Amino acid sequence: MTLSNRSTIVAPIEVATFPKYVEALDIAQRMNTRLAAALRTEADLKIIAKRLKSFEAAVKTGNHLAMSEANKEFHMAIAHAGKNQYLASFYEKLLSQGQRMLHLHFEYLERTHEGYLLTDEHTLMLDAIRDKNVDLADELAHAHTRQFQDNFINFMRENYTTDVALGPLRAAE
Repeated sequence: MTLSNRSTIVAPIEVATFPKYVEALDIAQRMNTRLAAALRTEADLKIIAKRLKSFEAAVKTGNHLAMSEANKEFHMAIAHAGKNQYLASFYEKLLSQGQRMLHLHFEYLERTHEGYLLTDEHTLMLDAIRDKNVDLADELAHAHTRQFQDNFINFMRENYTTDVALGPLRAAE
């Protein structure tokens, strides 16, 4: 959210609600990608391909904000190709809420060189949508969400946990 004459306000990450967030993201991502594969036009394909190139260009800059925004625009191009404004609106809200987590995801991938930076999956998603392969588009969208989830969890484990064992809570005596 941006206030007039102020900077952008970023909502804090709610780690406790992350599993529910990912569940909603997975459903929205899969449905929008399935619909895009079924209903896309040639004009939609051109827009999605353009957004993919913008994402790839942003990755080359290493600027996490630009990468995050380009990623959102790529996925929203897919959502618009699905022709359901309600699902697209819900998806956009989820993507916006997840942008801060995506920054951590990018940082983890850059630092560890584990996994890959979503670009290959984006290309495969575009190919499935172009081929009108609804089932493959769904499968790729699901895998895409899981890769984001796994890398975010690994980032959090690496940076925000310790090896301290916690015993069961006891009532005060």
